[in-house]
Amino acid sequence: MALTASLGMAPAASAKTRECDTKPIETALSELGKIGVPGIAVTVKSPNCGIWQGGVGLADRATGRKVVGNEFSRIGSDTKTWTATVVLQLVAEGKIDLADTVDHYLPGLIRNDKYDGRTITIRQLLQHTSGLPDYLGNDYWKDEEARRWDHIEPLQTVQQALPLDPPKDRAPSGFAYSNTNYNLAGLIVTKVTGRDIGTEITERIIKPLGLRDTYWPGDDVTIRKPDLRSYKWVAGAVVDRTEWNTTEADASGELISTGADTTTFWTALLTGKLLAPAQLAEMKKTVLDNAGEGYGLGIERYGFTEDPVTWGHSGSMLSAHEFRNAFTEDAERGVTLLIDTDEYESEDVDRIIGALIHDLR
Repeated sequence: MALTASLGMAPAASAKTRECDTKPIETALSELGKIGVPGIAVTVKSPNCGIWQGGVGLADRATGRKVVGNEFSRIGSDTKTWTATVVLQLVAEGKIDLADTVDHYLPGLIRNDKYDGRTITIRQLLQHTSGLPDYLGNDYWKDEEARRWDHIEPLQTVQQALPLDPPKDRAPSGFAYSNTNYNLAGLIVTKVTGRDIGTEITERIIKPLGLRDTYWPGDDVTIRKPDLRSYKWVAGAVVDRTEWNTTEADASGELISTGADTTTFWTALLTGKLLAPAQLAEMKKTVLDNAGEGYGLGIERYGFTEDPVTWGHSGSMLSAHEFRNAFTEDAERGVTLLIDTDEYESEDVDRIIGALIHDLR
């Protein structure tokens, strides 16, 4: 399919006066245009250029609308970092202890012949070392399209996970990625605060940071305009899967945002504006995941570039929206991609992001 590339050059007001070199960005856009997806919204942060937004391809195949970089999209599991931030704020307030068990907050909820909430800690939930299976493995989700419009409560997803066998692909560290962990963490936040995780994220992160383009959709199956549509190849045809009820994702992946807003969030997180030093340090304590990279408390330490060290959290949705990002430790350099399909080679994207982060000035 034909792809077009554009670079919206809008440096932030705080950008340094040193010369901005856009060549690394232009190279990355050219490479992204070759990976064979309909469209990608790109946001780049660098010391000399400030915030740059642009895009590759089409945001909407039906109308021919091009990606320009300001599109709304589902960010999927990047939501986990926002959820973990709320939990760690509650830790700082003395309302949650990472060493406490699930049963301490939700007595009896996790209790069968396979799993015992009395032995699973909050830290293990946030670090995916609980041993709980992913609820998406339940037969209920075999036909995703059949569940497209369903309203699903987070408690239902936990209950869907409990009959399943433990994950077979646990890393030696005990890591096994499971969305159940974060929906369960969201339920604990609700028990402690009396408010659902979406409200807590809104009041503790979205409003204080002034993120006008980030929101919790609930049962709204649409995405605010301008939206990045999403596509799946089914029986040789491209199918638009944008409209979707994502309530099942809850604390594990429900947020909708933009590249600019998520850049603001990650900058605030890594520079200590959302968490005290002790809690940020806990977040960055990693174990090896199945890919040999580091996973902390809702944050990933990427292995595709060791110079510089980068942090972030990827995301994907049943609607086929994908989210990829990477930020340096000081948050001076960052790359965020909103991708409108889950059908691409992730290694190619990792390589492009790694090279861009390395070359940004």
